[in-house]
Amino acid sequence: MTQVWQEGKVVAVTKVLVNPCTVVQVKNVDKDAYMAVQLGYGTRQEKNIKKPQKGHFKNLNNFEFLREFRVGIGDLSRGDMFNVSSFALGDTVQASGVSKGKGFQGVVKRHGFKGTKKTHGNKDQLRMPGSIGATGPAHVFKGTRMGGRMGGDNVTIKNLEIIKIDEKENVLYIKGAVPGARNSYIFIMGEGNMKVVSKKDEKVENKADEKKDINNREVL
Repeated sequence: MTQVWQEGKVVAVTKVLVNPCTVVQVKNVDKDAYMAVQLGYGTRQEKNIKKPQKGHFKNLNNFEFLREFRVGIGDLSRGDMFNVSSFALGDTVQASGVSKGKGFQGVVKRHGFKGTKKTHGNKDQLRMPGSIGATGPAHVFKGTRMGGRMGGDNVTIKNLEIIKIDEKENVLYIKGAVPGARNSYIFIMGEGNMKVVSKKDEKVENKADEKKDINNREVL
């Protein structure tokens, strides 16, 4: 996390690296019985990819992660990309990720128990859970709050605001904190239509760049 000045006030933000996500598969109701978009992210070594996955990634990158989102398809097609330019300042998004793992913790830290009084005669019971059930049933009920492993849960934080966008470094500055440890992966979702980098548009831009290079060589 870091901070950003906005209208004379300091705003706590989280820097999130947003590399391009490519549309690997578009599912529809007629063929798959539901609507969804499968996105690929990251790069994996080709030796670690099985043959069925290579066929699934044909003419695309060797992705490290595949995730499916049940959203409206719209005009999406295989090869389209989402990047940092798909977001805009002031957008309200939600971030989902795996929270930090904190290991085995007691009831005071894990569930916020008050503990017992620190008085004379109360030895080694300050952070104890106390009674965990009645005598009659003769067993502990499921769901009883006790000590155990804390963290490592799927957490979603809503109503997060995008404060700043750095398109050169592919970084989003999101107001507040997002779930997960440093260098972990999160899913960012927003409402409304998002800007998509079409594969056709990318080819047109590449051809234009080639023409510019040729012209520059002739001038040189």
